[in-house]
Amino acid sequence: MWSVARRPRWIAALVFALVLAAGFAALSQWQLARSVSTGTVVSRDTETVVALESVAKPQAPVSDAAAAQLVKVTGAWVPDDYLLVSDRLNGGRTGYWVVGHFAANVDGGSPAGLVVALGWAPNRAEAASALNALSGSQVSGSVTVTGRYYPDEGPQDGDFEHGKLSTISAGSMINLWKGADPAGVYGGYLVDSAHASGLAIIDSPAPSTAVELNLLNVFYAAEWVVFAGFALFLWYRLVKDAWEREQEEAQSAETAEVN
Repeated sequence: MWSVARRPRWIAALVFALVLAAGFAALSQWQLARSVSTGTVVSRDTETVVALESVAKPQAPVSDAAAAQLVKVTGAWVPDDYLLVSDRLNGGRTGYWVVGHFAANVDGGSPAGLVVALGWAPNRAEAASALNALSGSQVSGSVTVTGRYYPDEGPQDGDFEHGKLSTISAGSMINLWKGADPAGVYGGYLVDSAHASGLAIIDSPAPSTAVELNLLNVFYAAEWVVFAGFALFLWYRLVKDAWEREQEEAQSAETAEVN
């Protein structure tokens, strides 16, 4: 068989197959590099408390630099503007959040609305009791709240018009809040690092810095390796078929001579 493989056309075919396999191997290497680069976590200091105004602005989406950042903000609670949000996980348990309407000071100008999650309860009854207690003992005047700032979760498909919430969305809150905000609203929400009476602290850990591989890119890389191997196998199979065909023709010719 290898005598057939040394013929010019099969040598040319082998060169072509090797070039093709090398191209597939290069694509596989590129996909592996992509799987790591897309999973790279940019290190930033999220644990130093900074002013909310320094990383976020009203009426603007939450930037990558602001997401999960510990911040502090000064303002005042809007009276009797608290809501319940369902389906909130805390330490692996599902329950409710109590969220408040906070009028945050913005550069000494008009206040902007900010959603603040004040704590978690394991059931609706306990959450509602804490909400009523907050409404009856509100702190008037200027206060400073510290917590972790998160991006808006987006609108929900549900009966939010009647106060049934399962996501944190500034757009939804605007439709439910009793008071308006002259300077607009923040695009994210704040998870209070403390907790209101009758509620548990909401689990809001620092963002993970672990690098995770993009498994889809790893799968594509494996596919390119398979394609490279197939290119070489195809050349081998064609050479072998040509050799077997020549052997059959030679045997047929010998048989014809004998007869």
